[in-house]
Amino acid sequence: MTDDLVPSFTPALIAVLLNRENAKGEPLTEQEVIEIRDSSVAMMVPRSMERALAASRGYDDIDPENVWAEWQRVRVELQEG
Repeated sequence: MTDDLVPSFTPALIAVLLNRENAKGEPLTEQEVIEIRDSSVAMMVPRSMERALAASRGYDDIDPENVWAEWQRVRVELQEG
């Protein structure tokens, strides 16, 4: 079994989006979220390495393929937490 390559964002997309939304002072639009994802630094790493990075961070990052829906879910979790 091979270890698939997956994108790993540095810093994590969650951190970047949270920082940008806090700086803006209001929710990001879908277009802004997509533009932030598209302009963020990412490298392709083995899935096992991404899992290890998530464990060291203490949380999984947002799936970049589903960035808008996942950001909406994470925003609610962060507001409740």
